[in-house]
Amino acid sequence: MKIIRWASTGFALAILATLTVVVPPNGVRAATPGAISARTASGFANARLPWQFVFPRDHAAHFGFASEWWYYTGHLVAADGRRFGYELTFFRYGLRPGDPRPGPGESKWRGNQVYPAHLALTDERGRRFVYDERFAREALGMGRASDRALDVAADDWTLHETGQRGTPTFRMHAASDAVGLDLIQVAEKPPAVHGHDGISLKGACASCASHYYSMTRLRTSGRLRYGGRWFRVTGTSWMDHEFGSDELQPDQAGWDWFSIQLDDRREIMDYRLREKTGALTPESSGSLVDQRGAVRYLAREDVLVDATGAWKSPHTGGTYPSGWHVRIPSAHLDLVLTPVLVDQELANTTAGTSYWEGAVDANDAATGKHLGVGYVELTGYAGAISL
Repeated sequence: MKIIRWASTGFALAILATLTVVVPPNGVRAATPGAISARTASGFANARLPWQFVFPRDHAAHFGFASEWWYYTGHLVAADGRRFGYELTFFRYGLRPGDPRPGPGESKWRGNQVYPAHLALTDERGRRFVYDERFAREALGMGRASDRALDVAADDWTLHETGQRGTPTFRMHAASDAVGLDLIQVAEKPPAVHGHDGISLKGACASCASHYYSMTRLRTSGRLRYGGRWFRVTGTSWMDHEFGSDELQPDQAGWDWFSIQLDDRREIMDYRLREKTGALTPESSGSLVDQRGAVRYLAREDVLVDATGAWKSPHTGGTYPSGWHVRIPSAHLDLVLTPVLVDQELANTTAGTSYWEGAVDANDAATGKHLGVGYVELTGYAGAISL
């Protein structure tokens, strides 16, 4: 899901004493807009207020919010038939509201934003998972983002929109010793906005929300460097972009996030926020995107998920669910998700966070027929989530 991940408890938000809570027909608690402040206690923008997405503007950065990320996952096929899964994520975190730049006479080392980034590759044939990261400060241009167009960088890892012929087109580059990606992504569907009124709820409080959309089907081509070789690759990718100021709450342990791209050209997004008691947060929800790109909201009870196994990490000692039975009765979908590799854990990143982020296959639960591919993210199983 992404905009909860890396959420910092240091970004406190105002919860007004006048907060009015109503219960809409779906049973999820919501705060009335008139009772919610436009700003948090720290001065950041509150994502609990309605948001009208406008593209391509909203592909760019939103410095008024405390946190933001552009998150790509995908499935690539080389000319020789080798299959790879990949993740490339750029994060932005504001240290103070807005984006104050160094003024005349001020040190160029001054910067208000930090830009972590993660790169991971799953080699299906070689049964190998590799990953790397960057952590760049805004100072001296080491990290950057634009609020006018999508243009993000963490050191020499870059992401920008080219906007070729009016079709959303993204170009990404990232390279480490183990793996390198140079890919072009062309949108085959419009952005899928999640939640209601541009608000993706994450809890009952007056600030527990984000603005969240996905590009659920991106035609992908380019080059992959791995194992000392360059591969020409094609495939399909998924992009999440979220921004907000306060998502993960003290009573929440983590989340399970699913993105599924079906062969019939439908897509599913579902996030399941776990409370420390083991219960699911009522605001957990998802979306079903049809062949034309229309989005149908899925409440927590519309998606039934049961783990079919477990995996204990030899790196962190965390125990993760591994394999899932996913049912959406209203859409006549009954799926089994199977990791292409059980060990797809990014362990002990620079921010002190460990999480599982991996490629999965989607099969029909009754017949075993292959129906699509996906990605799953699991947090809070190997320690607390923090920046």
